[in-house]
Parts: sequence; structure tokens; C-alpha cells
Amino acid sequence: MTMATSSVLHTWSAIGGVAALAIAGEVLIASAMRNLGDLDHIRERSGQTGLSSYLAPIRAVLSSPTFVIGALCMALNFFAMLYVLSIVDLSLAAPAIAALTYIGNAIAAKLFLGENVDRRRWLAVLFVCVGVVLISR
Repeated sequence: MTMATSSVLHTWSAIGGVAALAIAGEVLIASAMRNLGDLDHIRERSGQTGLSSYLAPIRAVLSSPTFVIGALCMALNFFAMLYVLSIVDLSLAAPAIAALTYIGNAIAAKLFLGENVDRRRWLAVLFVCVGVVLISR
């Protein structure tokens, strides 16, 4: 493997890692929030009034393991992105991470959250892929 090939592999694996952490975090947080339901209903069911009534939804969210793991993925995503920005030009890193996250979220939403991803969204994903290819050259 040549130095250039190694550099390209390193760049794209770092970008892919950032996108994977973002996708995992977003899917886990979305799943947790769907399982918890409407936060206003949690607040109303708590039976508390005033300022303390707002603590019930916060407690419910923070006691959800799925939410906590998703938030941890998002925190790791932030620090991984800092690393990527130290080795890759922003003009490539930002659009590539955003595009891969967008593509991954569409796939993950369909597979893990059971969302209906219609033809228009898949077409948008295709255009995003073409854009990333054009930017990376």
C-alpha cells in the first residue's frame, strides 16, 4: 500500500467512524424518546406541580439506558470530529460526514426504527452520494 493510499484510507475511515457514531447516537436517542412517549404526559402523570413537575421528564430521560448510550455516542462523535478536523480539510470533512450521516440515518431509520422511507428520500440519498463523490475528487 502506497503512502497516498494509506492516507486516503485513514481519511475515509476517520470520516466513516464519525458518521457511524452520529448515526448510532441519533438512532438510539430517537428510539429512547419514542419508548418514553410524550414528555408532557410524563410530567402530568408525575402528580407534581410547579417547578418540580419538570423534573419527572428529565429523570425519565436520564434513566433510560438507550438514551444514555445514545448521548455517549454523540459525545464520542464530537471528539472524533475534532480529530477528523485536525487531519482532513474542512471542505471535505464537513460535507462527507454530513452526507454519510444522512445516508446512514435513512438506512437505520428504515431498518431499526421501522420508518417509512419513501422513494423521494431514497432519491435524495442518491443525490447526496453523488455530491460526496464530486467533493472527494
